Amino acid sequence: MFITNPTAKTLKKLLSSCKKPNFVFLYQPLNPPYTRTQKSHYVDVYMKWKKDSYYDSIEHIHGSIQLKPIVSLKNCIAEDPSGCIPISQVSKRGLQLDVPMKVASFLRQYPAIFEEYTGPQYNLPWFRLTPEAIEIDKEEKRIFEECKDDFKDRLKRLILMSNGKVLPLKIIQGMQWYLGLPEDFLRCLEMNLDGSFRFVEMEDGLKCLTVESEEKVLSAVQRNAIKRGVYFGEPMEAIEFPLFPSKGLRLRRKIEGWLKEFQKLPYISPYEDYSHLDPNSDIAEKRVVAFLHELLSLFVEHSAERRKLLCLKKYFGLPQKVHKAFERHPHMFYLSLRNKTCTAILKEAYSDTSTIEKHPLLSVRKKYIRLMKDSKQILKNRRSSNRFIKHENLNLGLDLDAAYEE
Repeated sequence: MFITNPTAKTLKKLLSSCKKPNFVFLYQPLNPPYTRTQKSHYVDVYMKWKKDSYYDSIEHIHGSIQLKPIVSLKNCIAEDPSGCIPISQVSKRGLQLDVPMKVASFLRQYPAIFEEYTGPQYNLPWFRLTPEAIEIDKEEKRIFEECKDDFKDRLKRLILMSNGKVLPLKIIQGMQWYLGLPEDFLRCLEMNLDGSFRFVEMEDGLKCLTVESEEKVLSAVQRNAIKRGVYFGEPMEAIEFPLFPSKGLRLRRKIEGWLKEFQKLPYISPYEDYSHLDPNSDIAEKRVVAFLHELLSLFVEHSAERRKLLCLKKYFGLPQKVHKAFERHPHMFYLSLRNKTCTAILKEAYSDTSTIEKHPLLSVRKKYIRLMKDSKQILKNRRSSNRFIKHENLNLGLDLDAAYEE
């Protein structure tokens, strides 16, 4: 439950709760240890959003939104045996490829990636990749081949965090770009199953992918805590989330007190069973925060559009207002409002690069985004050249008129 309007009543409740113990122990041998945690110790928390220019200026995060349709069109061209395609081959697939405008106009916006020329038939515009884009595409294919196990592990972790360790393919496809999986990954997986993955069909007819694994999976938070020697894997053991306050962000005293108590709660891994948790308790929120932290740590840019994560609620046991978790924990997540959307960013990935594993595909995406920036400069130079030519023609015309009058 996420409440945003602080009141005197809740402040009184907070002060009185500080006198109470954090944990109440009962003899319940059939339930896991964390069911003995105090069920409700909540405080009304309203976090004022604070702009942070550092996270707003990370280009590969905010360029990723525009990059997705570019890579899809790049794949259409690269997969063609001739390495080039007529515009008619993709002009009607704009919606499928997430292209926000006419496909031809979109391709012409990126001359550093797509090269236009007149085709052999009917004078139609054709497109091929520039030499720079071809080299990056080769590097991308090489990474997909060399890091195949890494991509499988990221997908496996996503499924293991879900209810019953099974996810509909439509959900996986929705997360495919963020996980960095190649477009044909699921098809290749279906053709070459390695034993850990299995395709199943749910009662409602949805085709799903499940993982059969009994091994204990540790989250990024747990692995880092073990390295620091502050976690030993015992039941009811607490792990404090690493916090990275933005410059100028000040929390009110009562919120700081709530946060200290929140950090002392037992850490519930997103890979553990959570069915015994009271959804209205602090410990349930800590499990939600642990899930969001682990999810973003698996992604290429360690970020995602917040609205794209809402479809995960049903399959990962998340509360209805899960988006509020980003707002309630501004020392862990930053919400950027660039590109007319809300992007959730995992601060730890950009404040302590030694703790979050770098995605193997990140360097390739950065190179594509660099070509996107080069394209803007090319178009700017073209506009300047056109203005110069028009100006020269205008002067030439005036000179001819003057000569004719003489």
